[in-house]
Amino acid sequence: MATVYKSKIDAWLAAILAVSIAISLFAGKTAVSAGGQWWVAVAVVALGVGLPLWVLFGTSYRVESDQLHIRSGPFKWHVPVASITGITPTRNPLSSPALSLDRLRIEYGPRKEVMISPRNTDSFLKDIEAVRRVAG
Repeated sequence: MATVYKSKIDAWLAAILAVSIAISLFAGKTAVSAGGQWWVAVAVVALGVGLPLWVLFGTSYRVESDQLHIRSGPFKWHVPVASITGITPTRNPLSSPALSLDRLRIEYGPRKEVMISPRNTDSFLKDIEAVRRVAG
């Protein structure tokens, strides 16, 4: 049975995404009003509104029997739980499938890592540990 954890969302990041969406809508409206090509306006709005919303509402972490599936908008990672060598808290601001700076750095495989920010960190860690015990 899989458990899905949504990403914690920091207010400042939600605000930046909201501003990005507003700017894209304004740019699309301005392009059409100025006599520009309508398809350019549609493309700008689709990318400028669609992608941030997809990332905002589509960032989650699914723990299954032997895999951690990470999704952030159109991006996906698949981490075999058995390959996880360490999980540590971090506030590293580097780009990652995490919508909060309250993150977990997951080290796996040969020198690979990914940072995530599940809303319920304690429950997430318990699920990962349970899967590791069963698989190990």
